[in-house]
Amino acid sequence: MKSVVISSKTVQDAINESLKQLNVDRDDVTIEILDEPNKGFLGFIGAKDAKVKVTVNKDVVKQAENFLHALLNKMEIKAELKINKTLDTLNIEIIGENEDDMGAIIGKRGNTLDSIQYLISLIVNKDREDYLKVILDTENYRKKREETLIRLAKKMAGKSKRTRKKVKLEPMNPYERRIIHSALQSDPYVKTFSEGKEPYRKVVIDINK
Repeated sequence: MKSVVISSKTVQDAINESLKQLNVDRDDVTIEILDEPNKGFLGFIGAKDAKVKVTVNKDVVKQAENFLHALLNKMEIKAELKINKTLDTLNIEIIGENEDDMGAIIGKRGNTLDSIQYLISLIVNKDREDYLKVILDTENYRKKREETLIRLAKKMAGKSKRTRKKVKLEPMNPYERRIIHSALQSDPYVKTFSEGKEPYRKVVIDINK
Protein backbone atom coordinates (compact mmCIF):
# COMPACT_ATOMS: atom_id res chain seq x y z
CA MET A 1 0.00 0.00 0.00
CA LYS A 2 1.16 3.54 -0.77
CA SER A 3 2.25 5.62 2.23
CA VAL A 4 4.23 8.75 3.11
CA VAL A 5 5.90 10.08 6.24
CA ILE A 6 5.63 13.86 6.63
CA SER A 7 6.93 16.26 9.28
CA SER A 8 5.39 19.67 9.90
CA LYS A 9 4.76 22.22 12.62
CA THR A 10 1.45 20.61 13.62
CA VAL A 11 -0.12 17.18 13.25
CA GLN A 12 -2.91 18.64 11.11
CA ASP A 13 -0.45 20.37 8.77
CA ALA A 14 1.46 17.09 8.36
CA ILE A 15 -1.78 15.22 7.61
CA ASN A 16 -2.90 17.84 5.09
CA GLU A 17 0.43 17.71 3.27
CA SER A 18 0.29 13.90 3.21
CA LEU A 19 -3.20 13.88 1.71
CA LYS A 20 -2.09 16.41 -0.89
CA GLN A 21 0.95 14.35 -1.89
CA LEU A 22 -1.06 11.14 -2.12
CA ASN A 23 -4.02 12.89 -3.81
CA VAL A 24 -6.52 11.14 -1.55
CA ASP A 25 -9.16 12.07 1.01
CA ARG A 26 -9.01 11.49 4.74
CA ASP A 27 -11.68 8.80 4.39
CA ASP A 28 -9.30 6.75 2.26
CA VAL A 29 -6.29 6.56 4.60
CA THR A 30 -4.97 5.31 7.91
CA ILE A 31 -3.11 7.93 9.94
CA GLU A 32 -0.37 7.08 12.41
CA ILE A 33 1.08 9.87 14.54
CA LEU A 34 4.80 9.08 14.94
CA ASP A 35 5.79 12.23 16.85
CA GLU A 36 3.78 14.93 18.58
CA PRO A 37 5.09 18.48 18.11
CA ASN A 38 7.18 19.91 20.92
CA LYS A 39 7.95 23.63 21.29
CA GLY A 40 11.00 22.81 23.37
CA PHE A 41 12.60 24.72 26.21
CA LEU A 42 12.19 28.49 25.85
CA GLY A 43 10.38 27.87 22.58
CA PHE A 44 13.41 26.67 20.58
CA ILE A 45 15.75 24.39 22.57
CA GLY A 46 14.84 20.81 21.69
CA ALA A 47 11.90 21.92 19.54
CA LYS A 48 10.45 19.14 17.42
CA ASP A 49 7.99 19.03 14.53
CA ALA A 50 5.05 16.68 14.34
CA LYS A 51 5.59 13.58 12.24
CA VAL A 52 2.83 11.39 10.78
CA LYS A 53 2.66 8.33 8.59
CA VAL A 54 -0.32 8.24 6.23
CA THR A 55 -1.16 5.00 4.42
CA VAL A 56 -3.69 4.64 1.63
CA ASN A 57 -6.15 1.86 2.46
CA LYS A 58 -8.75 2.69 -0.17
CA ASP A 59 -7.59 3.90 -3.57
CA VAL A 60 -10.77 5.10 -5.32
CA VAL A 61 -8.92 5.59 -8.62
CA LYS A 62 -7.77 1.96 -8.55
CA GLN A 63 -11.25 0.77 -7.55
CA ALA A 64 -12.85 2.55 -10.50
CA GLU A 65 -10.10 1.39 -12.83
CA ASN A 66 -10.42 -2.28 -11.81
CA PHE A 67 -14.21 -2.24 -12.15
CA LEU A 68 -14.13 -0.64 -15.60
CA HIS A 69 -11.38 -2.92 -16.92
CA ALA A 70 -13.41 -5.96 -15.82
CA LEU A 71 -16.58 -4.55 -17.39
CA LEU A 72 -14.88 -3.65 -20.68
CA ASN A 73 -13.35 -7.12 -20.88
CA LYS A 74 -16.80 -8.67 -20.38
CA MET A 75 -18.15 -6.45 -23.15
CA GLU A 76 -15.13 -7.33 -25.33
CA ILE A 77 -14.34 -3.67 -25.80
CA LYS A 78 -10.80 -2.35 -26.16
CA ALA A 79 -10.41 1.06 -24.54
CA GLU A 80 -8.10 3.17 -22.41
CA LEU A 81 -9.10 4.94 -19.23
CA LYS A 82 -8.20 8.49 -18.27
CA ILE A 83 -8.99 9.11 -14.60
CA ASN A 84 -8.49 12.39 -12.78
CA LYS A 85 -9.40 12.88 -9.12
CA THR A 86 -9.93 16.29 -7.54
CA LEU A 87 -10.98 17.08 -3.99
CA ASP A 88 -14.61 16.05 -4.43
CA THR A 89 -14.91 14.65 -7.97
CA LEU A 90 -13.68 11.59 -9.84
CA ASN A 91 -13.58 12.32 -13.58
CA ILE A 92 -13.34 9.24 -15.80
CA GLU A 93 -13.04 9.21 -19.58
CA ILE A 94 -13.25 6.02 -21.64
CA ILE A 95 -11.20 6.35 -24.83
CA GLY A 96 -12.07 3.63 -27.31
CA GLU A 97 -10.78 2.55 -30.70
CA ASN A 98 -14.20 1.77 -32.15
CA GLU A 99 -17.07 4.28 -32.40
CA ASP A 100 -19.70 1.52 -32.26
CA ASP A 101 -18.18 0.21 -29.02
CA MET A 102 -18.41 3.65 -27.47
CA GLY A 103 -22.01 3.86 -28.65
CA ALA A 104 -22.73 0.63 -26.76
CA ILE A 105 -21.21 2.14 -23.61
CA ILE A 106 -23.33 5.28 -24.00
CA GLY A 107 -26.59 3.44 -24.75
CA LYS A 108 -29.93 5.01 -25.64
CA ARG A 109 -29.93 8.66 -24.44
CA GLY A 110 -26.94 7.86 -22.25
CA ASN A 111 -28.78 5.31 -20.10
CA THR A 112 -25.96 2.73 -20.14
CA LEU A 113 -23.33 5.40 -19.40
CA ASP A 114 -25.43 6.68 -16.49
CA SER A 115 -25.89 3.16 -15.12
CA ILE A 116 -22.14 2.45 -15.21
CA GLN A 117 -21.48 5.82 -13.58
CA TYR A 118 -23.96 4.97 -10.81
CA LEU A 119 -22.30 1.61 -10.12
CA ILE A 120 -18.86 3.23 -9.88
CA SER A 121 -20.29 5.82 -7.49
CA LEU A 122 -21.64 3.05 -5.24
CA ILE A 123 -18.25 1.33 -5.20
CA VAL A 124 -16.05 4.34 -4.46
CA ASN A 125 -18.43 5.90 -1.91
CA LYS A 126 -18.89 2.77 0.19
CA ASP A 127 -18.00 3.58 3.84
CA ARG A 128 -17.05 7.17 2.95
CA GLU A 129 -18.31 10.13 4.99
CA ASP A 130 -17.58 12.77 2.34
CA TYR A 131 -19.41 12.00 -0.90
CA LEU A 132 -17.23 11.75 -3.99
CA LYS A 133 -19.00 12.76 -7.20
CA VAL A 134 -18.32 10.51 -10.19
CA ILE A 135 -18.51 11.80 -13.77
CA LEU A 136 -18.10 9.15 -16.46
CA ASP A 137 -17.82 10.20 -20.10
CA THR A 138 -16.82 8.98 -23.53
CA GLU A 139 -16.72 10.62 -26.96
CA ASN A 140 -17.49 13.95 -25.20
CA TYR A 141 -21.07 12.69 -24.84
CA ARG A 142 -21.89 14.72 -21.72
CA LYS A 143 -21.07 18.04 -23.40
CA LYS A 144 -22.91 17.14 -26.60
CA ARG A 145 -25.97 16.00 -24.63
CA GLU A 146 -25.94 19.22 -22.59
CA GLU A 147 -25.90 21.31 -25.78
CA THR A 148 -28.77 19.25 -27.22
CA LEU A 149 -30.85 19.71 -24.06
CA ILE A 150 -30.25 23.47 -23.98
CA ARG A 151 -31.44 23.74 -27.58
CA LEU A 152 -34.48 21.60 -26.73
CA ALA A 153 -35.28 23.74 -23.68
CA LYS A 154 -35.24 26.96 -25.69
CA LYS A 155 -37.26 25.45 -28.54
CA MET A 156 -39.94 24.10 -26.19
CA ALA A 157 -40.02 27.38 -24.26
CA GLY A 158 -40.73 29.13 -27.55
CA LYS A 159 -43.54 26.69 -28.25
CA SER A 160 -45.04 27.28 -24.81
CA LYS A 161 -44.95 31.05 -25.35
CA ARG A 162 -46.56 30.79 -28.79
CA THR A 163 -49.36 28.43 -27.78
CA ARG A 164 -49.60 29.75 -24.20
CA LYS A 165 -49.86 26.15 -23.04
CA LYS A 166 -47.77 23.82 -20.91
CA VAL A 167 -45.18 21.73 -22.69
CA LYS A 168 -44.14 18.44 -21.09
CA LEU A 169 -40.76 17.00 -22.00
CA GLU A 170 -39.76 13.35 -22.08
CA PRO A 171 -38.71 11.70 -18.79
CA MET A 172 -35.15 12.60 -17.81
CA ASN A 173 -32.74 11.82 -15.01
CA PRO A 174 -32.08 14.50 -12.34
CA TYR A 175 -28.87 15.70 -14.03
CA GLU A 176 -30.62 16.35 -17.35
CA ARG A 177 -33.61 18.00 -15.69
CA ARG A 178 -31.24 20.42 -13.96
CA ILE A 179 -29.81 21.39 -17.34
CA ILE A 180 -33.32 22.25 -18.61
CA HIS A 181 -34.18 24.24 -15.48
CA SER A 182 -30.88 26.11 -15.63
CA ALA A 183 -31.22 26.89 -19.35
CA LEU A 184 -34.57 28.64 -18.78
CA GLN A 185 -34.14 30.17 -15.33
CA SER A 186 -33.28 33.60 -16.77
CA ASP A 187 -36.29 33.64 -19.14
CA PRO A 188 -38.89 35.87 -17.42
CA TYR A 189 -41.73 34.61 -19.63
CA VAL A 190 -41.64 30.93 -18.68
CA LYS A 191 -41.31 28.83 -15.58
CA THR A 192 -40.23 25.21 -15.19
CA PHE A 193 -41.01 22.50 -12.68
CA SER A 194 -40.73 18.73 -12.49
CA GLU A 195 -43.57 16.26 -12.06
CA GLY A 196 -43.98 12.50 -11.78
CA LYS A 197 -41.97 9.82 -10.04
CA GLU A 198 -38.56 8.44 -10.92
CA PRO A 199 -37.58 7.14 -13.42
CA TYR A 200 -40.46 8.80 -15.30
CA ARG A 201 -40.09 12.27 -13.79
CA LYS A 202 -40.20 14.99 -16.44
CA VAL A 203 -39.79 18.76 -16.80
CA VAL A 204 -42.85 20.91 -17.53
CA ILE A 205 -42.46 24.32 -19.20
CA ASP A 206 -45.29 26.79 -18.65
CA ILE A 207 -46.07 30.46 -19.20
CA ASN A 208 -45.02 32.66 -16.31
CA LYS A 209 -48.28 34.50 -15.62
